[in-house]
Amino acid sequence: MTVPTVERPPFYILPVIIISQFAGTSLWFASNAVLPDLQRAWNLPADAVGYLTSSVQLGFIAGTLLFAFFTIADRWSPRKIFFVCSVSGGLCNLLIYLCASGFSDLLLLRFLVGFSLAGIYPIGMKIASGWYKEGLGSALGFLVGALVLGTSFPHLVRSVVEEVHWESVTLAVSMIASMGGLLMLLLVPDGPYLTKGMPFNPKALAIIFRSRELRAAASGYFGHMWELYTFYAFIPIVLSAYAVARMDGSLNISLWSFMIIAAGSVGCAAGGIISKRIGSAKVAWAQLVCSGALCVISPLLFQFSPAVTLGLFVVWGVVVVGDSPQFSALIARYAPRELVGSALTIGNSIGFAITIVSIQFVTYLSHFIEPQYIFSLLTIGPVLGLVAFRPLIARPRSEARSL
Repeated sequence: MTVPTVERPPFYILPVIIISQFAGTSLWFASNAVLPDLQRAWNLPADAVGYLTSSVQLGFIAGTLLFAFFTIADRWSPRKIFFVCSVSGGLCNLLIYLCASGFSDLLLLRFLVGFSLAGIYPIGMKIASGWYKEGLGSALGFLVGALVLGTSFPHLVRSVVEEVHWESVTLAVSMIASMGGLLMLLLVPDGPYLTKGMPFNPKALAIIFRSRELRAAASGYFGHMWELYTFYAFIPIVLSAYAVARMDGSLNISLWSFMIIAAGSVGCAAGGIISKRIGSAKVAWAQLVCSGALCVISPLLFQFSPAVTLGLFVVWGVVVVGDSPQFSALIARYAPRELVGSALTIGNSIGFAITIVSIQFVTYLSHFIEPQYIFSLLTIGPVLGLVAFRPLIARPRSEARSL
């Protein structure tokens, strides 16, 4: 169903896309939020969090590459793809409750959830681009903000009732994801600016990275990705260690994990708005500087009062992801016009591959270091990203402006 070109999209389009994106991406950390329960029920290893998160990331990489190689979003309506992937992701997540019985089943099903997410997160952005020609960078800020809220949502569900069982959380997230796909299918037609992309070109890697500006934008994104998902995966563990160190049994780990991760939606939305005035490069630079600085001082957070420590973690949650949509906008801007889709796909794939390396690296070293030092291992990402990204900061504002 295609609608004629309109000067301004109907008021409900962006809210529905945001809600659907939020619902679908709630699958991302659904098992992480209930991991302590799963560890007790299935006798999972202590370092299961790293393997679970990496399984989802690996599935997402496989899915995005497959979708891009076969130009799936160009062959079929993206909103239908979004619906199918939301339902299939919800079903795979539900199967953890219905028939999984051990760690290997859990890893396989989480991989399939990650594969389904490849038809939710990127496809949601494609749907938005079909409706918003001007101010797409701002719209992407809201969409990535919805992703952040979605990834944090299972922690909120887990925290609502202190004794809620993991089965209930799993069932709730599966239903919400499926409903999000249904909303997208029923309420969001294909937009007037929806266009077919160029076929994915796996040889584009050499062509794309000849551009100094694109190398800088992509390298900044890669440094950001080294930090982002490892921070999300380990924040409940670090908070639990902090509560033990402070002998504070009243700290609601699930609620604070939700609040810290969800705070990133503010960074994404505000960053998108600010980028219209100062450009995407400066917004991305400032947020990466802040998150890198927090990596450096993270061991000291165990010495502060709960009010200070939790406040700084919330600030960290704001800046750790707020640069993400701006990096994507910059990659799209500096890529050759005929290779924008391939550039974003390759950038996403490399970025998520880096998250697997980071998660496994930190998982391994967590056996040998105290919990308060875990996040200091993430410093290398922002530092290298900032060094590589520096050339874009000196460019004129008009060249760095968000799309």
